[in-house]
Amino acid sequence: MSQSPGTDPRPLTGEPLALDLLNTRWTDGGVPHDLLDSVGGLGVWLSSPPVREQLGPGPVRAADRATLDRLLLARTALDALAASTAGEGPAAPADADPLNAVLSHGRVRRTLGPDGAPASTVEVDDPSWAPAWHAAESWLRLLADRPDRIRPCANPACVLHFYDVSKNGTRRWCSMAGCGNRAKARRHYARRSGA
Repeated sequence: MSQSPGTDPRPLTGEPLALDLLNTRWTDGGVPHDLLDSVGGLGVWLSSPPVREQLGPGPVRAADRATLDRLLLARTALDALAASTAGEGPAAPADADPLNAVLSHGRVRRTLGPDGAPASTVEVDDPSWAPAWHAAESWLRLLADRPDRIRPCANPACVLHFYDVSKNGTRRWCSMAGCGNRAKARRHYARRSGA
């Protein structure tokens, strides 16, 4: 009998897949955490509803070492791109190479379906590439849509990223309940203490 994956412990979930993958690393009270430090953590990530929804229909993705290794390649590539593009324009070509290497393992095949409607199918070299490829492709969609809305949390101690969907594009924190409230409390304390 197989065990069901555990509860996702991350403080921020439900972001677009590329950012959700970046957010598999976080800090809590200054202590770093990494959900993808094991195949079990990969199982938790793959089974989380937002990830399952974004990976789309198809066979259940296996939580195995090959899938984890390929997903870690994608996360490393995305991490470098997020750092290089954080409000500074397009990434350097060398920063794009690792993501392009992940993307080279899959493609979208367009066909005309039997009902006469266009259809798209993702094809990957091996099923273990599917989550990594989908995360890399998600990054491309974010860049095509609103690259200026890809943001790191304004808290320097926080490593989380988000896609700002606020009307005015002024979101600064991964969450108001976490980093936003801590910043407000620091400002309030500074005003009260005269510091």
